[in-house]
Amino acid sequence: MSTREPLGIHMPEGVHLVGTAAAGGPTTEPGWRGPDFPAESNIAACIACGLCLPHCPTYRLTQEESASPRGRISAMRAVAEGRATPDSAFMRFMDLCLACRACEPVCPSGVRFGRMIENARAQVESLRKGIGGRLRALGLGFALPRRRALDAAAALTPLARLLLPKRIKRLLPHARVRDALTSLPSISEPCGEVRGTVALLSGCVQDRWFREVNRASIRVLTRSGWRVVAPKSQVCCGALSAHYGRLDHAREMARGNLAAFETADFVVANAAGCSAHMKEYGRLLEGEPSALAVADKVRDLMEFLADEGIEPPAANPGMRLVAYHDACHALQAQGIKDQPRKILSLIPGLEVVQIPHGETCCGAAGLYNVLEPTMAEQLGRAKAEAIVSTGAKVVASANPGCTMQIAAYLAGRGIEALHPVEILDRAYRP
Repeated sequence: MSTREPLGIHMPEGVHLVGTAAAGGPTTEPGWRGPDFPAESNIAACIACGLCLPHCPTYRLTQEESASPRGRISAMRAVAEGRATPDSAFMRFMDLCLACRACEPVCPSGVRFGRMIENARAQVESLRKGIGGRLRALGLGFALPRRRALDAAAALTPLARLLLPKRIKRLLPHARVRDALTSLPSISEPCGEVRGTVALLSGCVQDRWFREVNRASIRVLTRSGWRVVAPKSQVCCGALSAHYGRLDHAREMARGNLAAFETADFVVANAAGCSAHMKEYGRLLEGEPSALAVADKVRDLMEFLADEGIEPPAANPGMRLVAYHDACHALQAQGIKDQPRKILSLIPGLEVVQIPHGETCCGAAGLYNVLEPTMAEQLGRAKAEAIVSTGAKVVASANPGCTMQIAAYLAGRGIEALHPVEILDRAYRP
């Protein structure tokens, strides 16, 4: 194993575990803690072929085996076989992962690494101490399931800009207080014949800091003949809690959404991380039939518009080139690539351009750009430079976390970051 410490990241002792326990290490009680742990079937499926390595952003930046999917699975295997325990070193292996799932499409064994990393993180959440651990618990366990707590957080964004460190402050979008004090309409009727009823996941970050994306989504869907409902009883989808090992909280939020969405023909999410997570409600709430029923209705917004069809816009919204950013949880987790490009290509005079190495994570990855700023900065700067190289003055991003990260590193470059549905909406309203 290389002994370098690239990007100023200290790789903890024991990271060289690849099939063997660290020599001379202290022996402790082996095995997993709690009910949520990586499935033996996934651990066994990994044949350590290494095909995932060149696709893993953290491995590409560090060249460290421990920062690769193969290395992380080796650490999981060591715990499962009783040769190691889920301790602070194990926690560090898992924390450095972006959970971007770029390894999944290229894995010949079909290893579901996204599920594994969530369950591995669930094993170490109890180890988090100090103010950092308390803040994670407050945000993931208390604020996300509660609409009023999120409303208060959005309303206090101007104050947060004065108090937070510069590296976090630059990521915050400019929320409008009135959006925190108002709600989306419960029902929005289409003009003309009704094709069906769509329930819109308003989301947590999306609705408080990117309300215009939800408004644009409603306008585009109703224009296409869909009745849109935004149930007041819905809560955060639970994706962030699941990604960071708070699976009990994620299940609580998922159950809250089952009743809210059970009567709709489709459930549409305009954030890639949310649609990817909700499609797995059946796994998260295994054995609960209603979870499978709702999961089967979930569609990512751009996927839905491409599959169901829209009225082609008649005008260009003042854009010639648009660079399309593929959010990891759209491209890697859901295989959504052509659909948003198909929709944008319907706009007269608009050309969708490819971003060099566009499949690489931008570094947002949920809370990663806050929790792992060194690695996230490397990825954010690389993504920004790649976007600038296209010559486009607009970048389309269908995930709020990506949009915040990209906008932060494009600041001062004269490039606007928009959700693709906002671009489509502008084309309908030139």
